Amino acid sequence: MSDDHVYLSLAEGHDDGDARWAFGTGFEDPLHGVDQTVPEGTDAAQLATYCLALGDDALVSAQRLAQWCTAAPELEEEVALANIGLDLLGQTRLLYARAGQVDGTGRGEDAYAYFRDADDFRNVRLAELPNGDFAFSITRLLVLSSWRLALFERLAVATSDPVLAAIAAKGVKELAYHRQYAAEWVVRLGDGTEESQRRMRDALTAVAPYLDELFAGDGELRDEVLGVLRQVADAAGLALPASAPLPGHGRAGDHTDHLAPLLAELQSVARAHPEATW
Repeated sequence: MSDDHVYLSLAEGHDDGDARWAFGTGFEDPLHGVDQTVPEGTDAAQLATYCLALGDDALVSAQRLAQWCTAAPELEEEVALANIGLDLLGQTRLLYARAGQVDGTGRGEDAYAYFRDADDFRNVRLAELPNGDFAFSITRLLVLSSWRLALFERLAVATSDPVLAAIAAKGVKELAYHRQYAAEWVVRLGDGTEESQRRMRDALTAVAPYLDELFAGDGELRDEVLGVLRQVADAAGLALPASAPLPGHGRAGDHTDHLAPLLAELQSVARAHPEATW
């Protein structure tokens, strides 16, 4: 393995002393002092839809990560994956709250999370696929965290909505760690045994058809994210395979058959006791 560890270069620009332990950042209100009025000239419906989609990505990803509890290869990794999921749940709550503020319905976080059917979710399809083996889950985490980090870095400085910008700025620190964690494991497995290399190759092949959906025609975003993925793959002695994109799009409500059972598991208690308080 090269001495130029890929995860060190990926961490450049995110070298806060607490970056590795970003779990649960948010003990302070990230929206404290932020004007929550929808800016003049902003399409409120479009903003709500976008916040909802980003929240759906995070919620579905967090639910998949939660399924590794008691099943991860080591206790340390089980804790790490659970805490990454908690970071994503924190992002979900902020994004759903913003959607409810601006969409005119006044819906709360629970309404979005627990009382919508699969057809109403707008997450990307890669997030909803079953966990598979550890190699697949860690590869998916690398892809989704690299993509989400690139999006949030843009939103933190470029969106017209100060609330979404504040949510993104908080998420950048968390996502930088998520990407670093996943990159370390991809390199470790790719540069490991014949079996771990085979599993990593299979994982990269499995996620490749879902990559195009992430970029929605944004060539600059595509180049940035694929550049990161190739950097990690090269360090692991692997290649990022080419693949024809799948038809359809999760943002348009096109989903795999795996989303509905995942949501049924997530929503079962809330739907069984819809008036309960916790």
